[in-house]
Amino acid sequence: MKNVKIFLLIILPALFYSQKIRVFILAGQSNMNGFGYNKDLPNDLKTFKDVYIFQGNSVPDGDLNGGVGKWDILRPGNGTGFKTDGKTNILSDRFGLELSFAKKMKELFPNDKIALIKYAREGTSIDSLAAANFGCWDADFNGKNGINQYDNFLKTVKNALSETDIDGNGKKDEIVPSGILWMQGEGDASYTEEIANNYYNHLKTLMNQMRASLLTDDLPVVIGKISDSGKNEQGKVWPTGELVQYAQEKFVKNDKKAAIIRSTVKYNYGNDPWHYDSAGYIDLGKNFAEAVFRLIIK
Repeated sequence: MKNVKIFLLIILPALFYSQKIRVFILAGQSNMNGFGYNKDLPNDLKTFKDVYIFQGNSVPDGDLNGGVGKWDILRPGNGTGFKTDGKTNILSDRFGLELSFAKKMKELFPNDKIALIKYAREGTSIDSLAAANFGCWDADFNGKNGINQYDNFLKTVKNALSETDIDGNGKKDEIVPSGILWMQGEGDASYTEEIANNYYNHLKTLMNQMRASLLTDDLPVVIGKISDSGKNEQGKVWPTGELVQYAQEKFVKNDKKAAIIRSTVKYNYGNDPWHYDSAGYIDLGKNFAEAVFRLIIK
């Protein structure tokens, strides 16, 4: 009887608690959203097991319905054009870095389930002075309804983590916040030197606010360094891009739990001067995974 009791004490917790689920935040503007074409994907990036994604509905500043979404098994189609009303996810014909990132993370953490929380919107800046018609991530935003991209991000995270059984196995999840992936900066590099020179302080504040939203002060942060295709008459798409790049490098240098992805400088572009081609997004996701893994085990 004593041996039976010991066996039950060991086995009962396993019946009621699931595997831990590593949660990663994916946020930023269009190159986080993703402009790769699903038709270009290799077969090993088309289906996933034990990888889940919650993508918040992307809306302009001031709109009230941002951040709703629905957990789903990861598959191609969470790039630009993705839509959700919180009940149904409508996949697009595009993908972002999430696919190759997830594949690599499963290789690095084969015993863990992976959950991605994604919120990104094309053209957005951190600085409200660079928002134009796209939107901004400044937490001190005082515009229409007091709602901007940071609020939409917070709502996305809140809605995603309100689900206590992400994998649908009938057991309460053990959530492990594991990293923030940030691909943004082109919006702030499109205007004045003053805006670009403020990027470091804005980035530092925003990343720490995102860490606080997940109650993890030392949460690893990986920044994707912006690049320039040079595809315009002036030979430079982002007028103050070098200043934003400098700010990104400065942030990583001064933050012990941050890393930067520099491979973007070698990527080719698709049908426009702003967005990487399919191969670029595949490489970007793998590099993000390797960088955040090094920070996690550091």
